[in-house]
Amino acid sequence: MSTKNFDIQPVAGRIGAEIVGVDLSTNLSNDIISEIRKTLVQYKVIFFRRQQLDANGQVAFARRFGEVTTAHPTVPSLPGHPEVLDLDYGRTATRANNWHTDVTFVDRPPLGSILRTIVIPPAGGDTIWANTVSAYQDLPRHLRSLADQLWAVHSNAFDYAVAAVDLPTDVKAYRDVFTSTVYETLHPVVRIHPESGERGLFIGGFVRQVRGLSTTESDDIIRLLQSYVTRPENTVRWRWQVGDVALWDNRATQHYAIADYGDQPRHVQRVTISGDIPVSIDGKHSEAIKGDSSAYTPTLVTA
Repeated sequence: MSTKNFDIQPVAGRIGAEIVGVDLSTNLSNDIISEIRKTLVQYKVIFFRRQQLDANGQVAFARRFGEVTTAHPTVPSLPGHPEVLDLDYGRTATRANNWHTDVTFVDRPPLGSILRTIVIPPAGGDTIWANTVSAYQDLPRHLRSLADQLWAVHSNAFDYAVAAVDLPTDVKAYRDVFTSTVYETLHPVVRIHPESGERGLFIGGFVRQVRGLSTTESDDIIRLLQSYVTRPENTVRWRWQVGDVALWDNRATQHYAIADYGDQPRHVQRVTISGDIPVSIDGKHSEAIKGDSSAYTPTLVTA
């Protein structure tokens, strides 16, 4: 498939496409950016092979899709680049090998994330994305009806009684930084995509508890819904090469960075695009419970 400006090569049946014929280091026209955005909404995650971008170019590309956040609500940015989260998995970052949607613990999670590869192991270190819209569509009718009614608290706080036992010192230190300010937000379990109007499951690794349910009930229901997200049919796996860039719709995906490369270096950098407040199927908005994220996410200005 192709547009008038580039070719589109789907990577999997329900999610993911490679865009061929676009050089992200150039001054792309508004027309091309519009076509890229439409492709993103359709395929949920899009890939660009072997690009020649630096940190400044990555931020400039991200700005074509909206305001850009600071690197992270709690984790320091790349020195000299307040918008860039430097993820050097051989040295300073804990590995994100759990299913999650980026920064859902704030009331305005990112619209999307852009990841650029700098160092990649010769084998291993792939990333998997899941389509949360097709996961919702796969639910039996009764489960969809249940999910439509649920709200869940998302937080960056870990359950240290469970998660921090026997962790390496560097991982504990990183988690101390990650949770230096605790955020909690109440989000709908099913959100309406603001561009496509599609319904998708909005859960993932930062969910702590479904409102109104016990911990056991909540865990069981989230585990059941999450099992639909991570079905192989709803996923795409990308084998990175140095210079690759991935742009994913954070409103309709989860992702998992596979930690199968031992002590080999893996170095990537991420920039996130400011999003809006999620909306439930009955028009209600997410609510911040704890933590002020205004320094992380610029407020969107409308005319």
